Amino acid sequence: MPLRLYAATTNTGKLRDFRTAAQAYSIVIKPLPGLKTIPAPNEDGDSFAANAALKAIYYSRFAPGTLVLADDSGLEVDALNGAPGVHSARFAIDEGLVASSASSHEIDLVNNELLLKRMAGIASTRRTARYRCVLVAVRDGVVCHQAEGAVEGLILEAARGTGGFGYDPLFYLPKLKKTMAEINLETKLTLSHRGRAFAALLPLLAA
Repeated sequence: MPLRLYAATTNTGKLRDFRTAAQAYSIVIKPLPGLKTIPAPNEDGDSFAANAALKAIYYSRFAPGTLVLADDSGLEVDALNGAPGVHSARFAIDEGLVASSASSHEIDLVNNELLLKRMAGIASTRRTARYRCVLVAVRDGVVCHQAEGAVEGLILEAARGTGGFGYDPLFYLPKLKKTMAEINLETKLTLSHRGRAFAALLPLLAA
């Protein structure tokens, strides 16, 4: 029987990434039942690892006896001293530029606009950045496995591509000469921060 794993996220992009990667390991990933009705925890950790563990431990209370997966990931821009970092998803929300109740698509658009504004005038050689992701799997409040991944890139001066989500249209991969939003899902999973973190986690789960 395939291993079933509940993901503590309602983000359709993340769920799609997770499910595609898990297929090769006969692992079934589903969103945590009733997740939309569960009050979200306060993500006040000072690192991706701290927030991922906090979320996984919290949500495991609502699925006794099962493995619950949570991630925390984001964009670290060198010219911005690592920002937006752990605040990546709320970058524009925290600045009062968009409501937290807005759709994820709208929040992504405003986050990208804010990033471009903050990066205005910064030379191409100084636009280095990385996506970073930490995944934590928990059962009944106990951390079972943790893995992480990262991918290096550059921040463009204008968005390119219609795929992906988050900062993908601005995150350029020099070796491929494409943004994360211009590559297909299979390619993305082999080199993205989330794909690399998940690739490191899946063998641990399968074992």
